[in-house]
Amino acid sequence: MAGTVLESEKKSSIIISNSTDVFEKGCFEIKSNFFEPRLVSWATFSPPKQLFIVSPTKEGTYPVVLFFHGFLLENKFYEDLLHHISSHGLILVAPQLYELIPPSGPEEIESAAEVINWLEEGLQPLINDLVNNNNKVVADLTTVALAGHSRGGKAAFALALGKSEVKCNLKFSVLVGVDPVEGSSMRNRTEPHILTYVPRSLDLCIPVAVIGTGLGSERRKPYMPACAPDGLNHAEFFNECKPPCAYFVAKDFGHMDMLVDRPGGIDGAIANCMCKNGTSPRDLMRRSVGGILVAFLRAYVGGDHKDLAAIVGDPTLAPTTLDPVNFVPA
Repeated sequence: MAGTVLESEKKSSIIISNSTDVFEKGCFEIKSNFFEPRLVSWATFSPPKQLFIVSPTKEGTYPVVLFFHGFLLENKFYEDLLHHISSHGLILVAPQLYELIPPSGPEEIESAAEVINWLEEGLQPLINDLVNNNNKVVADLTTVALAGHSRGGKAAFALALGKSEVKCNLKFSVLVGVDPVEGSSMRNRTEPHILTYVPRSLDLCIPVAVIGTGLGSERRKPYMPACAPDGLNHAEFFNECKPPCAYFVAKDFGHMDMLVDRPGGIDGAIANCMCKNGTSPRDLMRRSVGGILVAFLRAYVGGDHKDLAAIVGDPTLAPTTLDPVNFVPA
């Protein structure tokens, strides 16, 4: 895909295509790898959690997106999605916040805050090791975006709202929730509670995009709970966001459909059987979610709104049906 590089006011490189086709693979060659805490002794600080990092290899300065995994999921399950996003000129950092046994909601958020505070001194050495080009690929930590899926989406909201006891040292530029959810039922909401059930009540001072799924609120089986139940899912999160905010619902896809096609292990088996899924190829959902995130960051980090405006104006540009679509400008 042909394109040019936009230099934002903060000197971050974002690819600007000659069309609005953010749903195809971008122009940047990328590399990715996992970094374990105890195996990175040469870094300034060993990462507090295992990290999956994806970065462009071309010399330049790139915005950073922190992506938090969903409940009982692994960061590697998002590999295809994160590769798509990074190919458009973004550095993705996806921590594994816990292993098989999930912590409490507050403990998860504190772990995420520790990763954020490690980035300032620890991320660049890992980028150097990943792309092997001696500080020519630079992580721009003045443009850190928060993103997450499912409970990880709720964690991203909590961090943006300052809910962690550990104060985050970095400022956030954008927040993206991918089918965020605040519990399995109204009686079982995860702490800390984010949703207030008052429209436009969340005290967020950054642009927010919420990407939901049409099937997430439906049960896979009559005796199983929905993975993203009504009242706790994307619709309520968006309803409580202040402008500027955007809302996209992938009508025909389910809560896990942005993961890789065949997630392995025990966690993968759980992910495959717990939620109602769509019948179309997951690649369509991954490209839809990735393209929306790229367009939103181009708008609010790069200053170019044309791709976001194109998707809002004509949702059929996406590989899957987006309905509803809503954008509330500042």
